[in-house]
Amino acid sequence: MRYLFILAMIIHSSGLIAQHRLPVIKATSKQARIYEQFGAISNWGINPKIKLDVHSTGKLARPAEIKFITDLDSIRFKLAPGQHKDFIVLLNEKDSCLTRIECPELKDLSRSSIVIHDTIPFFINRYNTNYVPVVLNGIDSLLLNFDSGATEVCIITESLKHKVKTQPQLYSKEYPIRVGHNSYNSKLYDISLAGNEVDGLLGWNLFDGMIVELDYDNHRMFIHSQMPKHIINDPEYQKFKLTYIKNKPFIESEIRQNGVKNKSLFFFDLGYQRAVMLDNDALSASKFPVSKMPVIKKVIMHGTRGNELPVITADLECLKIGKFILRNVPAQIMTQGKPLPGANVHYLGSDVLKKFNTVLDFQRNVIYLKPNSLYNKPYADQKGTNT
Repeated sequence: MRYLFILAMIIHSSGLIAQHRLPVIKATSKQARIYEQFGAISNWGINPKIKLDVHSTGKLARPAEIKFITDLDSIRFKLAPGQHKDFIVLLNEKDSCLTRIECPELKDLSRSSIVIHDTIPFFINRYNTNYVPVVLNGIDSLLLNFDSGATEVCIITESLKHKVKTQPQLYSKEYPIRVGHNSYNSKLYDISLAGNEVDGLLGWNLFDGMIVELDYDNHRMFIHSQMPKHIINDPEYQKFKLTYIKNKPFIESEIRQNGVKNKSLFFFDLGYQRAVMLDNDALSASKFPVSKMPVIKKVIMHGTRGNELPVITADLECLKIGKFILRNVPAQIMTQGKPLPGANVHYLGSDVLKKFNTVLDFQRNVIYLKPNSLYNKPYADQKGTNT
C-alpha cells in the first residue's frame, strides 16, 4: 500500500514538473492575438476557467510559423500538419492558462478501401453563382453554392424559416448531407446571404482528402477518392500549388498595369460572384498604379452579414494566372476594410474562375486549371473587349 502511494506521488510530481517545463508567457489583459502565415490574425480570449484552451489553425499544406501575442509578451514557433504546441499564459502573475495551438493532420482518402468516382449535376447561373443539388437529413432538397471560401454547410435564414423541414440544431449537431450518391456529415450554420438563387453554401472541407473536378462545359461536378488518369495525362491542365490561410485556399497570380507587374497570393473563391477583388493595402505596398486603372463604376457591396462595403470597379489591364493571360479584367477595389483581415491578399472570383475547368486536389493540395468554352466570354462588369 505504501509502495502504491509513493508511486502515485511520483507520477503526480512528474506531471507537475512536465507542465512547469512548458514555455510561460505573461499577460495582464485577457485579450490576445494569434498571427498565422501571411499576417492573418485571430483574436483570442485568455480564460483561466478552461482547463485546456485550444486554437486550431485550420488546414495547412506545409509547416508554418505561428505567433501568439499578449499585451506583455509573445511566443513564436513553427507548426506542421498534425502537430500541436502547448504553453502557459500567466495572467496577472497568478492564473495559469494552459493553451494549445494545433494544426490538423492532412487527409488523403486515396488509400481508402472504398473507391469513389461520383457525378453530380453542377450549374452556374446568370449571377455567376454555381450550385449543386443536395439533400439535407434525408428530407430537405436544397441548392447550395459550392464555395471554396466556406467551410462546413451554411443555410440562409430565409430557407431555414420557410423551406427546411429538419429544424436543425445549429452549430453543434452534425447532419447527413447527401451529394450525389454519397453522404457526408456536417454541422450546420445560419447565414444572412449567399449567392443568388441558392439556399446556402457547401464548404470545400466537406471533401477534404478527396478530389473535386468542376466541368463547366458539361455541367458536372465529380468527386474522386483517387486522381483519374485523364486529368494527369491532359497537357492542357496547368498545376498550381495551394496555400491555405485561415482555412481558405490560395494560388499565386500576377496583375499588370502600365508596365508595373505584381505577383501575389489570390484567394480562390468560388463563392465570390465577380471577377477580381484587389486589396488596397497590397496595392499600396507594391506601388501598383491604381490611378491609371479606368474606373468602370462605384457601388455598395453587401457582405454575408448584410454589412455595406463601398467598392470601386476599375479596368485591370492584365491578369496572369500561370500561363493564362486575361486582359481588361473588371477588378473591384476595396475602399474600406480588407477582404481578409491582417493579410495583404487579393481575390479571384467566379466571373474569372468559371472560364476554367477546375480540379481541386485536396490530397496533394494543388489545383489544376484548363480553359473552357467560357474563356473568351465577356465579364459581368466588362468595359471594352476581352482578348
